Amino acid sequence: QMQRVESGGGLVQPGGSLTLSCVVSGFSLDYYAVGWFRQAPGKEREAVSCISSAARSIYFQDAVKGRFTISRDNRKNTAYLQMNSLKSEDTAVYYCAIGVTGACPISIDSVSWGQGTQVTVSS
Repeated sequence: QMQRVESGGGLVQPGGSLTLSCVVSGFSLDYYAVGWFRQAPGKEREAVSCISSAARSIYFQDAVKGRFTISRDNRKNTAYLQMNSLKSEDTAVYYCAIGVTGACPISIDSVSWGQGTQVTVSS
């Protein structure tokens, strides 16, 4: 049975950095896209970034372009979201998503959600 654990969130000051990890077990990520979504209080869940199965295609939401980096290590069955120059508007619960194909973007309707990891950007 597939299990997914998101970690790496926390409290950080504006301008700071965090790296989120998504470790998957019981399921091989090799042929599937992996993405990150986030949900801020009172807002809808939104796509942040996606990386295709072979890492040939990468997507970023406009608000995070140039600040966030997504990567994956298929040997470790793990995906990462490196977040730099964090802003207060990045505060949200971040969720790792596994696509049903190897391509981006990942449909929000196709995702089974984990617990996510809280990112709070505040001074």
